[in-house]
Amino acid sequence: MIRSLAAKVFFLFKLARRLVAVVVLLVLIVPSYVSYQIWRTGHTAKPVASDAIIVLGAAQFNGVPTPILSARIEEARALFRAGLAPLIITVGAGAKGDNFSEAQSSSNTLKRGAHLVKAAKVVTISVGRDTLSSTVAYAAYMRLHHLKSVIISTDPYHCYRAIAMAQDAGLTASCAPVTSGPGSTSHTGFRYIVRETGAYLAYKTVGRVGIHLSDQVKN
Repeated sequence: MIRSLAAKVFFLFKLARRLVAVVVLLVLIVPSYVSYQIWRTGHTAKPVASDAIIVLGAAQFNGVPTPILSARIEEARALFRAGLAPLIITVGAGAKGDNFSEAQSSSNTLKRGAHLVKAAKVVTISVGRDTLSSTVAYAAYMRLHHLKSVIISTDPYHCYRAIAMAQDAGLTASCAPVTSGPGSTSHTGFRYIVRETGAYLAYKTVGRVGIHLSDQVKN
């Protein structure tokens, strides 16, 4: 009887130890895998001809886009000029008291300059203070207008999560990572990847049960 009880206790101890080992491995392996995918996507993502180009929002000041937003705008302009999509959709709300939304700042910039984009080819959606709410907003517009594929203009290490959210919204998505500005790979690195790893894991875990953590870009 005592020997049998000891054997059961020993078995449960071994099982618990193995479960702990599995949990520890998952805690180490999953974030490492996601971080690698973020890095790899940032360096290898290529735009694919699509129905629309998305300019994800970032901060603007009285209608003037910050450098991080300017890089996304100019990447979208280049994609449009290259004929990779017939439409540009800008997204992003404005902060309380702002005269312009992030989307308006992006649209106004696209519609002026040496290589302006005609107003009829730019859609402005002044909704979204982070990637998820922006994605929900532009995906709803696209469904309404029977558009199914997007090129997302954003920072390289933001591509992986932005593509995942677009795909989860039922769209076919590729990414055009910016090559200049403070969001480019030459100006970002480990900290950006760590932030994106946390944001992606939060989206895929607590986000599934309705807990929404903002990732608003402030610069």
